[in-house]
Amino acid sequence: MADVRIEKLYKAYGSVEVIHGVDVDIPDGRFVVLVGPSGCGKSTLLRMLAGLEGISGGTISIGGRVVNNLPPAERNIAMVFQNYALYPHKTVAANMGFALKMQRMPKAEIDQRVATAADILGLKPYLNRYPRELSGGQRQRVAMGRAIVREPQVFLFDEPLSNLDAKLRVQMRTEIRELHQRLSTTTVYVTHDQIEAMTMADQIVVMRDGHISQQGAPLDLYDRPANIFVAGFIGSPSMNLIEGEIRRQDGKPVVMAEGVALDAPAMEGLDEGRKVTFGIRPEHLLIDETGFEAKVAVVEPTGSETHLVLRAAGREIIAVLRERRSIAPGDTIRLRPQTEMAHMFDTGTGLRIE
Repeated sequence: MADVRIEKLYKAYGSVEVIHGVDVDIPDGRFVVLVGPSGCGKSTLLRMLAGLEGISGGTISIGGRVVNNLPPAERNIAMVFQNYALYPHKTVAANMGFALKMQRMPKAEIDQRVATAADILGLKPYLNRYPRELSGGQRQRVAMGRAIVREPQVFLFDEPLSNLDAKLRVQMRTEIRELHQRLSTTTVYVTHDQIEAMTMADQIVVMRDGHISQQGAPLDLYDRPANIFVAGFIGSPSMNLIEGEIRRQDGKPVVMAEGVALDAPAMEGLDEGRKVTFGIRPEHLLIDETGFEAKVAVVEPTGSETHLVLRAAGREIIAVLRERRSIAPGDTIRLRPQTEMAHMFDTGTGLRIE
């Protein structure tokens, strides 16, 4: 096991810079998720960490050792890819032990490591099967087993669940988290799915256009997003973001947005006329006759809760109701934001107003 330190890391393809001096500090044993939209640089960053991409500047250290110029085989890492990359003509056991065989490790030790990994992953009944005889989830476990037998300092996962169906993704992310808790190996995991990031990570690194927008514990990012991008990206359904301007009513600041007055939370810096973005999560909108008027466009019952898509303040707004109500498309209801749960951002800079 080892810590990972990424300092002032740059990556350019010719004159096009795609990673812009990022810094990430990953303590030993931490499960870190790199998350962001397509093209944000998360997979490129992972590949540089693995040694599959060269770096244009900066430093990568694993276990206190600078690995900038080391090939992947000498970095003591193991990577699990989006596609399983299994040898179709080899059994599960042979696939899992292949890298060790290439290292000329004694057969007895290979068999012992494969057996241990198979026991951890529940693959013992399948060791003599071929990949074509396995389900998608079982193939992914084999790919994970191939990484485990190497006993690396760091595990790297590159969107490993994107090829699985929704139910299996939920099951596999639980299994990966349990695996990490059992092995306590430093893990860096890339995904575009922020639900995976929230449920699996000790630490989330949110990337955008080759920059780090924010990093920290999942609930810290959820409760205190540093900017409008993180606010809209973390959380499902995403945060409602309503642009407006600070006005005064009865001596108190409100956000005026298309004729709708939203009570602003008590804080400094809300000078009259300031352009702001009012953020409120869907679960913090309450049906209340004292609230603003909204017209229901779509009703999405999920069983445990109901999602409402509404039109108000000149935009689309999402509300999540925990209780069941008789609401239909075309209805007009009133919503009141829980002001103490609201977030305020400067519209010009996009940064959080503290």
